[in-house]
Amino acid sequence: MKLYPLKFNPIYKDKIWGGNKLKALLNKDYGSLPNCGESWEISGVKGDVSVVKEGSLKGKSLNELITEYKEQLLGVKNWEKFGLEFPLLIKFLDAREDLSIQVHPDDKLAGERHNSKGKTEMWYIFQADEGATLITGFNKTVNEQEYLQHLNNKTLNNILNIEEAQEGDVFFIPAGRVHTIGKGICLAEIQQTSDITYRIYDFDRVDDKGHLRELHTQQALAAIDYKRYDTYKTTYKDEPNKANNLADCPYFTTNLIHGTAGLQRDYSAWDSFVIYINIMGTCSLNFEGGTIELAKGETVLLPAELKKVTLTPKPEFKLLEVFIG
Repeated sequence: MKLYPLKFNPIYKDKIWGGNKLKALLNKDYGSLPNCGESWEISGVKGDVSVVKEGSLKGKSLNELITEYKEQLLGVKNWEKFGLEFPLLIKFLDAREDLSIQVHPDDKLAGERHNSKGKTEMWYIFQADEGATLITGFNKTVNEQEYLQHLNNKTLNNILNIEEAQEGDVFFIPAGRVHTIGKGICLAEIQQTSDITYRIYDFDRVDDKGHLRELHTQQALAAIDYKRYDTYKTTYKDEPNKANNLADCPYFTTNLIHGTAGLQRDYSAWDSFVIYINIMGTCSLNFEGGTIELAKGETVLLPAELKKVTLTPKPEFKLLEVFIG
């Protein structure tokens, strides 16, 4: 069967910190989940592999598609490098409460400990309550001993960098950077395919059985980057009908496309699949073989062999365009 732009059934995650904004803002139908914190839009994570939602390939898993189509789906270099493992995980998150303070290992440490890839990620905030904040990195360079002292004294916030969060903010979170999403924030997350998280501090919360959630204090020590950096928030332009770069790293490139008029995207020079994440409005996506609508909150995977598409706003849209350069 010929490949086409692929939508997948979201995989919903019940989280103690989750809320109901994914339904209210993105029309996500997560059924009877009491606290939906995450919608996994495209996933190759073992046990949570995405399944095609519609079209002639409906019901096929992402793994089955990769097995069958290989470089036609992924691109030649991605197929050679990643094989049957889809390299990115795409999510929407709704934080009704603060997430735990956490860190992710890099490729080297994750490979040694877990036979896995590390986790570098980025956030695009599409809604934030007034006064909402998040944590990313340290407000001063510290060492392991100083970090542990603040952790044990429950004064970690004294050395962490706290940022106010607003709609349109972008944060790049390399592996090793301590971080958390604060309450009142909804965002799109683009990350390496990895679900390895070291939980540092969880505000002494308990689960539905009254148990404290597990912390990974010792595991986190070798993963943490203890340096302070001058800036943590990404600055970027939002020029209409252009690809405005938000992130560019070995694991993914992300652009923002703010469509107010029809535009064509030509991927002839690219050797990668492309992912569109619609964060505002509606657009029509025309490709060789047909047209699909992409509403706010929908995500679509363009196979690598699909080289040209035309995006038409109805009447305006914002997409995150993601690929591996």
